[in-house]
Amino acid sequence: MFKYVVKKFILLVVSLYIVITATFFLMHLIPGDPFTEEEAIPQEILRALYHHFHLEEPLPVQYWNYLKGVMVGNFGPSFKYQGRMVSDIIREGFPVSCTLGLEALFLALAVGITCGAVAALKRTKWEDSLTMIGAILGISVPSFLLATFLQYIFAMKLDLLPVARWGSFQHTILPAIALAAMPTAFIARLTRSSMVEVLQQDYILTAKSKGLSTLRILWKHILRNALLPVVTYLGPLIASILTGSFVVEKIFGIPGLGQWFVLSVTNRDYMLIMAITIFYSFILMFSVFSVDILYFILDPRIKLWKRSNNS
Repeated sequence: MFKYVVKKFILLVVSLYIVITATFFLMHLIPGDPFTEEEAIPQEILRALYHHFHLEEPLPVQYWNYLKGVMVGNFGPSFKYQGRMVSDIIREGFPVSCTLGLEALFLALAVGITCGAVAALKRTKWEDSLTMIGAILGISVPSFLLATFLQYIFAMKLDLLPVARWGSFQHTILPAIALAAMPTAFIARLTRSSMVEVLQQDYILTAKSKGLSTLRILWKHILRNALLPVVTYLGPLIASILTGSFVVEKIFGIPGLGQWFVLSVTNRDYMLIMAITIFYSFILMFSVFSVDILYFILDPRIKLWKRSNNS
């Protein structure tokens, strides 16, 4: 177990280093800079800005200084928002995105697993067909289109929920639904297909022949094995919900990290673009790392496979 965790952690660190390096050099390969968009800026002021942000230094020196800063959590100053550090912007925007993402994640897991389980237990019946139709629609409809539809129906026509902005729990309902629609559909399909396979296993028939209750069989034997694919999907799911909030946050006017990223691209704020990219890459890699450890704990077949390889 310890060797497995160390191996995965080393892989996480190396992958993150590659992302940091690639992001830094790719951003510097893009023509122009944030200051070239300013109209009629004097060359003296331009040189002073380059000197202030250390942009006149050789690229390897800039890379080394940036790498040292990232290692201690310092992503440097923002080019467009004078007097503000990028780290402060992340600390300000991420809690909002995290709140929305966790709400959408909880909604996707709760609804997706429930609908998938019902569809598997009622296979070939109308409940199964209805769930699969809903799953197809959830996967097919883009989040920005669903977000606009929810705003039009529930905010503008029915006047039940706020149309945008961020303040109370009511402001989170529509964006959370828009963000959770696709993951919910995917989890429902995963749960259904996995449960259908598990229900056909011999140990389920043995448990039924022993007279165990349906609830006990479902909880102890079916769900634990059927949800392993869902656990595997959790890592990319967490990252996709957070990164997928870029468009949703912009549509609903939510002051989260996704909106900051859109603004940083528009303003060509390279330091902010690099920081948010690295930050979200770390979330993705750490999520996958955590899921790998959780999967190793939940599935004893991995331990048996590793023992057989070692022997």
